[in-house]
Amino acid sequence: MTTLQKGDKAPNFSGKDQDGTTHTLADYKGRKLVVFFYPKANTPGCTAEACDLRDNYQHFLKSGFQILGVSPDTASKHQKFIAKYDLPFSLLADESHEVAEAYGVWVEKSMYGRKYMGIARTTFVINENGILEEIIEKVDTKNHAQQLLK
Repeated sequence: MTTLQKGDKAPNFSGKDQDGTTHTLADYKGRKLVVFFYPKANTPGCTAEACDLRDNYQHFLKSGFQILGVSPDTASKHQKFIAKYDLPFSLLADESHEVAEAYGVWVEKSMYGRKYMGIARTTFVINENGILEEIIEKVDTKNHAQQLLK
């Protein structure tokens, strides 16, 4: 899993969201940011996670947090995912895995004995100064907001 630890400086990133807007870590300076990495839009776990964050979005905003999702899906897949589930936050299309690799969550996985590269579902909480405040590697997809807002 990720080699990053609480207290580390968050890796810089730059990526385009579902609308082609570029997001960088610097864009969030002075604000708290939740960056959640998920494997694939419209799968049961990813949908549960995104919808739980959506349902608690106002709590995040009141607590001063912005939310950004990242997956290797294309921008058009993200647009459909956002429209289907009325998601209020941006999703980065990390097709080249650059952001996932910077955060150490692009890993070898195994399913039915087949090995492949993919996203290790992980969430990072970055404070106003760009420091990792929390890293959640055991994401409870149905109750993820509770894990973050505790």
